Amino acid sequence: MGLGLAAFLFAAGCSRSPAPPSPEFEQASRRWTALYAQKLDDAYLDPSIGEIEAKLQRVPADSVDSLASQSLLQRIQEGRTRMQAAQEDQRRAVASAATQPTMDPSSTDFPRQAEPVEAEPVDAGPADAGVIAGPQTGTPASELVAGFEGCFTRGTAVNVEGRGMRDTWQLSDRASCQLGYPSHRDSVLLVEDGRVLALLPRSAVRTVRRYEDGGTVPANDGGR
Repeated sequence: MGLGLAAFLFAAGCSRSPAPPSPEFEQASRRWTALYAQKLDDAYLDPSIGEIEAKLQRVPADSVDSLASQSLLQRIQEGRTRMQAAQEDQRRAVASAATQPTMDPSSTDFPRQAEPVEAEPVDAGPADAGVIAGPQTGTPASELVAGFEGCFTRGTAVNVEGRGMRDTWQLSDRASCQLGYPSHRDSVLLVEDGRVLALLPRSAVRTVRRYEDGGTVPANDGGR
């Protein structure tokens, strides 16, 4: 009787050792780690996820990996549910955007955009009314020296009533100058304060000779 009781007490004091690691969990865990590293959250919707779940479900309940396999299985299931909901939200948003009615400006308070108005052609005047070539009133006298192809030369001074003696310039007799500046052929350029004051007809100009002592005589007076 004493021996039997001792044997019972010895058996009750011994704990049962856990089952060895599960090869199913090892395989499932390795495949899941590689798949998630490649696709991140898209891995939850990958077709191969079903095989991983199947291996996790085959892990024995008494295995040291049982708790870890159940935790991974729950994580996969929750992740799949979350990704499926996100996909559905995206699908609805795209469908809603595709069915939005086209806005009709006539049925809103937005002002209708003004129609472009074609500009009326500007009347440029007669076709032959171009810019007159050559110096004009206001042209700097310095341009007469080196500009206009050297076609203007200094003329004799004229006595302008109320202004005194003023220098004049005139068009050169060279054929190229006569052809290039035809409007200046019979004109005299009157210069005052460093600029062309006026263009005068040659017939209106009375030329004089100016001497070193400041005196002047008409050119047709012969110096008398």
